[in-house]
Parts: sequence; structure tokens; C-alpha cells
Amino acid sequence: MSQVEKAQEFARLHKKGEPLILFNIWDAGSAKAVTEAGAKALATGSWSVAAANGFGDGQAIPLSLLAVTAKLISVTSHLPLSVDFEGGYAVEPEEVAANVEKIMDHGAIGINFEDQVIGGHGVHPIETQVARIRAIREMADRRELPLFINARTDLFLQESDTAHHQILLDDAYRRADAFAEAGANGFFAPGLVDPELIGALCERSSLPVNIMVRPTTPDNETMAGLGVSRISYGPAPYRSVMGMLKSEAEAIYRHN
Repeated sequence: MSQVEKAQEFARLHKKGEPLILFNIWDAGSAKAVTEAGAKALATGSWSVAAANGFGDGQAIPLSLLAVTAKLISVTSHLPLSVDFEGGYAVEPEEVAANVEKIMDHGAIGINFEDQVIGGHGVHPIETQVARIRAIREMADRRELPLFINARTDLFLQESDTAHHQILLDDAYRRADAFAEAGANGFFAPGLVDPELIGALCERSSLPVNIMVRPTTPDNETMAGLGVSRISYGPAPYRSVMGMLKSEAEAIYRHN
């Protein structure tokens, strides 16, 4: 498939009640393994990619290295690739769009783009994030690539007390509506785990809803029934693999 065809296929895979499952990867090797396991598409996780290269999360990994990682993944697997692009490595809309273009040039057909203030506190005002999303969409349209912009809100992830998530729902609705109008293709709400609230968001949002698997999220079948269109595993696959590696190495070194 061409890059445009991959982008179109990726969008088609987002079906309410029949979610796209993304077992997040971090390099070409993990991409190959997940592709061979039967994945329909690939998506990186920012935490995992950074950790695999010796960096912390929060855009600590250089953009140039992230771009090379995307390129290596895209030439290793024939599947559509979405890159977790955090906050776009900039604040100003034009700079963000230029950075996204670099990732597109290295094979990505989709991005996660979050509203949290990288290196600061809280989330960007809706108006600020809308301008940033709109700039990305306009750039992609000029390039004639239907880039899948998965607009992520960190409202729920930043509130560790899930009992308070109900209060945040109205703000999430406003953001989903505004992001959709600006040109987003999906709405990502990591940290949201309550089945009732997940279902309410799926019913209310005009965009396909993406939920990240956490220890307390409903199982995938339940989330499909709630109307979720995309399920991500975030850093869990990387942590699992590294945990196994460390455990096996410790067993060897204990006997030497």
C-alpha cells in the first residue's frame, strides 16, 4: 500500500464497538514481532520508545532519533504506523505542524497529539490546542495525506483519584467537540477507567474514542460493548518484555 492507502486503511479500522487493538511497539524489532503476531496496524508508545533509547518520557528523546525510529519501523513492516508524538516538540502551531511533517516524511500515517503542557503543569487551554490541531490538519491537507490525528486529552491521566473523573467529563466533551471541528480524527482519553464514564464518552463523542489499557480498565470485550473504537496498551508491552529480560539476566548472574 502507498502511504495514502495506509492512512485510509488505518482510519477504516476505527469502528465503534469493534475496536482496533494496538499492542504498542518501540522499535523495528518489536514492530516485526507484533506484525507477525497478526496486528492490523502499528502504534508506538512515547514512554517505550524513549526508554528503549535511554531517555525519559516527555520529549526527552531527540526528534531526529524519533524520526529515524519511525523510518526503521515503516521499512520493517507493511502495516500502517501511528507515532506517539506527545506535544509535537513545540508549542506554536506552525512549529508543531513542521515537526509532524518530519514524522510523516519518515513513514507515519497517524500521530497521537496530546494537550498536556510538556515540562509544565496541567493541560493547554482548548483554544491553544485547537490552533495546534488545525495547523497540523492544514499541513497534512496540503500534502494530500489523510493523516490520522488522534487528539489526546490528559485530563484523566493527570487526576489520579478516579472518583473525580466524573467532574472532568464535561471538559472532555468540550475538548472532543473542539478537536473534531479543528480536524482531529480520534479522541484519546488515557487514564479513564470507569465503564460508565467510558460508555458516556463513546456515546457523546463524534470522534472514535481510544482508551488505554490499565490494571483497572474493563476487559477488551467489555470496552467494545461500551462503544470504544481503539484500544491501546501504552507502555505495558515494553515493561513486560524488559521485566522478563531483567528476570532472566538476574537468574543467570546469581549463579556466576
